Amino acid sequence: MSGEGPDAVAARLTGRAVVARRRLTGAVTEVDLDGGPVVVKDAGSAAAARAEAAGLGWLAEAGAVRVPVVHGREGQWLVTGSVPEGRPDAAAALRFGRELAALHAAGADAFGAPPPGGPADAYIGAAPMSNVPGDNWPDWYARHRVLPYLRRAVDAGTLRSAEAAVIERVCERVDQWAGPAEPPARLHGDLWSGNVLWGADGHVWLIDPAAHGGHRETDLAMLQLFGCPHLARVLEGYEEAAPLAPGRRQRVGLHQLFPLLVHTVLFGRSYAEQALAAARRYASA
Repeated sequence: MSGEGPDAVAARLTGRAVVARRRLTGAVTEVDLDGGPVVVKDAGSAAAARAEAAGLGWLAEAGAVRVPVVHGREGQWLVTGSVPEGRPDAAAALRFGRELAALHAAGADAFGAPPPGGPADAYIGAAPMSNVPGDNWPDWYARHRVLPYLRRAVDAGTLRSAEAAVIERVCERVDQWAGPAEPPARLHGDLWSGNVLWGADGHVWLIDPAAHGGHRETDLAMLQLFGCPHLARVLEGYEEAAPLAPGRRQRVGLHQLFPLLVHTVLFGRSYAEQALAAARRYASA
């Protein structure tokens, strides 16, 4: 079965006949089945497929933001529902902000808590991500979301040791800029614009989560970092539903260190420069 393609996997996991297929990316194929399309993803490993399936289920359980249904997984393959795409819309963005606030409010057992049934050794994109529970966000964030990727970047030669020291100084003082303590939120965890689908039904759908318990401002900072249509409306809807603590704008760069360092590990030096620029604003304060 390991040599089979996405159409065979889709047919077996759904029990429906294949009509056609379309490759969307190198790892993702939309398969038309008798009764409608599904999306088949080669997650790269069984652990990654398990983590993503558990994450989608955990997000869906909150009954807030829409996510594709999981039809099944097998080895590295994951089969989910297909989302007919529409166009970004201001009204949908406002609604999405409210729904994202409700998702975060569904909570998690701890910072770093994996979704029920999900592995502790998970992934964000193609990068490993450890879900190690903690009860103090500043310490947990530095230890398990910033420093692991900083070390990998230094080991790969993408960041120099002297540059890494700037980010390490920020990690030593995270609590100085963290803002008021908040309970663990239920995060999507990889909330860049490519994982935000504007559905033809007028709703926003989220795909490809790296779900875990974390600080709600991390999801929002990632939306801002990589661009999101109608972001001002998303934030407006969010603030209406669940106002953020004063000083959020000053904390954005702190929350962006995590995704910037992940991208440094995956994609190289240009993201290292962005991570350093964000860190220097805090290190010099």
